[in-house]
Amino acid sequence: MSKVLITETVLRDSHQSLAATRMRTEDMLPILEEMDKVGYYSLEAWGGATFDTCLRYLNEDPWERLRTIRSHVKNTKLQMLFRGQNILGYRHYADDVVEYFVQKSIANGIDIIRIFDALNDPRNLETAIKAAIKEGGHVQAAISYTTSPFHTNDSFADYAKELENMGANSICIKDMSGLLKPFDAYQLVKALKNTVKIPVHLHTHYTAGLGSMTLLKAIEANVDGVDTSISPFAMGTSHTPTESLVATLNNTPYDTGLDLAQLDVVAKHFNKIRERYISDGLIDPKVLKVDVNTLRYQIPGGMLSNLISQLKAAGKSDKLDEVLEEVARVREDAGYPPLVTPTSQIVGTQAVNNVLFGEDGRYTRVTKEFKALIRGEYGKCPAPVSDAFRQKIIGDDAVIDYRPADKIPPEIDTLRQRVAPYEEQEEDLLSLALFEQVAIKFFEYRKQRKYQLDGNADATKGIHTI
Repeated sequence: MSKVLITETVLRDSHQSLAATRMRTEDMLPILEEMDKVGYYSLEAWGGATFDTCLRYLNEDPWERLRTIRSHVKNTKLQMLFRGQNILGYRHYADDVVEYFVQKSIANGIDIIRIFDALNDPRNLETAIKAAIKEGGHVQAAISYTTSPFHTNDSFADYAKELENMGANSICIKDMSGLLKPFDAYQLVKALKNTVKIPVHLHTHYTAGLGSMTLLKAIEANVDGVDTSISPFAMGTSHTPTESLVATLNNTPYDTGLDLAQLDVVAKHFNKIRERYISDGLIDPKVLKVDVNTLRYQIPGGMLSNLISQLKAAGKSDKLDEVLEEVARVREDAGYPPLVTPTSQIVGTQAVNNVLFGEDGRYTRVTKEFKALIRGEYGKCPAPVSDAFRQKIIGDDAVIDYRPADKIPPEIDTLRQRVAPYEEQEEDLLSLALFEQVAIKFFEYRKQRKYQLDGNADATKGIHTI
């Protein structure tokens, strides 16, 4: 038994789960130095959907966000979520792009890279793990947790051992949907601790109302570290409140060593942000409640908030329950993939299509991404897909049985040419690689804003104030 390490998620996953990833850097900035005093093991501050959202919705440079956070956080490790061969995007990228992204992430301030694959296909983690080791980063290889007839503690332990052999520095149980029940968590942590020699961390969500109990049982099984969120952005589809767990473990053999008074300073800041986000409609009340049906639907927090947004935009909010039921059916049809980006979006969007456009039967409108999943372009699904279903979705298309990235040619040289008209920093190439049209729109905004600022500076030359 030893003190439990705490990873704080409010700068990334908490607002991704509750506010569709809309937290701005300016809302983080005033509290970063106080957060750095808490004594967290790490701050999860980047990756996941933050990169896309910065460019697409906030007109922010995600690289500048990372550098800004790093400049104010001197003592605490910064952590990011990395989707293996998908990086932070929604398709597989060439190995040279994966390697360059890892290099630049660490160069700009990331210490720990939590690397996962939505299908738990180790082939999709090879390049990212090797690149992070080369750059001196800490590789936290993640198991995408799910439940199905094809997932067992033994299979998860075997996967963890494979990740350790690939060079992982620690293992994370990534329970993105809050499916891990307390006593199951105890048994799973025990299985992993008996199998690997490296530390084991647990990431779970509060969606089904199990979060705090699950963390406590995992701690009793000697998990090394857990993810929590400062209370204003906790619970609902987010995480266990940091302060509550710290208080629970205080003066026990698992004491975190964190100061509740300093955590209260952090909480007071984010209380103001939470109130504003609720007022502005960025936090929908639906994501704040407990829904034990999550255990059936297996919907992660970020996916639920995005499904709600999709249906609201289509004027079909009343169809949410039907879509959630359909998600479970689509997942079974597709071979029980864990629902985490990008498979959560792929399965979720197909479920929406089946509900909204399925008058003549399910799968009358199939997305290209869902076809790619069934074809094997994202890797191998955990369970076999029936021949009849595959035929229905992709016809006679060939199934991919090799590492998907093996057939992707190097992309960096072509990207250098495409980014040249817009480039202001080397990292712009990677922004363009992941989200080309969105990045170009941001680059044009950035150029226009810089022009306006320069113009204002010129207009005020010679004016002196007292």
